[in-house]
Amino acid sequence: MSAIKEVPVFKLYGETVNWSAPDLLHMESIAERSVLHDWHIHPHQHADLVQVLYVQHGHATLEIEGRELSFRQPALQVVPPLCVHGFRFAEDVNGFILSLALPLVEDSAQTMGTRLLTSPHCHLLEHDDHLFMTSLFERLWLDYQGREEGRDAMLASLVKVLLIWLHRRERETGGIRSSLDRGEEYVARFLELLEQHFREHWPIERYASQLKISTPHLNSLCRRLCHQSALQVVHQRLVLEAKRCLVYTSMTVSEVSDSLGFTEPAYFSRFFKRYTGVPPREFRLHGGRQGINESR
Repeated sequence: MSAIKEVPVFKLYGETVNWSAPDLLHMESIAERSVLHDWHIHPHQHADLVQVLYVQHGHATLEIEGRELSFRQPALQVVPPLCVHGFRFAEDVNGFILSLALPLVEDSAQTMGTRLLTSPHCHLLEHDDHLFMTSLFERLWLDYQGREEGRDAMLASLVKVLLIWLHRRERETGGIRSSLDRGEEYVARFLELLEQHFREHWPIERYASQLKISTPHLNSLCRRLCHQSALQVVHQRLVLEAKRCLVYTSMTVSEVSDSLGFTEPAYFSRFFKRYTGVPPREFRLHGGRQGINESR
């Protein structure tokens, strides 16, 4: 992992915008993004996403932490946060890329009482597992594209099935990388603490104190690995949760404000508009579609 400062960190490959949709996942076909980049996704990393690449058929070459793996059979590749990765695909490749925001993975991890998807793994699929994954990903794709009642709950349930399957398989094999470097460990722990305490509006100094590092050091690490200050990372997590509350619950703006620890709804509304460009009520009126369109 040399010259890590030169490795771009994107929410999605080729995009620098923040995670704007209310969904905690993003799904697209391999071809949808790869064709825009001549079927070559150059090495990059994601600060707060887990990605699962599902190659149904076709030739793919993966570069994970400086190692290459080439295959033609069906496979699942897990890419944890801060893992440097790149892909090269043949034009006949077929499959999906599933990007999971850390809160979705952390929720399943807490339910299962274990950490999930912390190391990169490639799972080559035999016949039965291939059929199972094809069915699972096609169901995910249908629900992701649709707006049926219970869509959010269905997607979360399908993702949980996938995470359980992956966890079982990963217990049988070791990962390419057993540990993060020191800076990555601090950022990973910061993101874990953030998931537990973002509603409490901890000052950055308190996060740094919990990590036993200085505030400038934490900010430096976040800027290097997340391309944002630590405070911007915290604010983006609050905005994401606000979007989900506005789209998927019947809570009033005042109730959303209270649930996220803001002292008054007016301040929450100003905060939300500063990051999204629209006030909370307008965002809800459009069902989050404006944000969804911005993310693609």
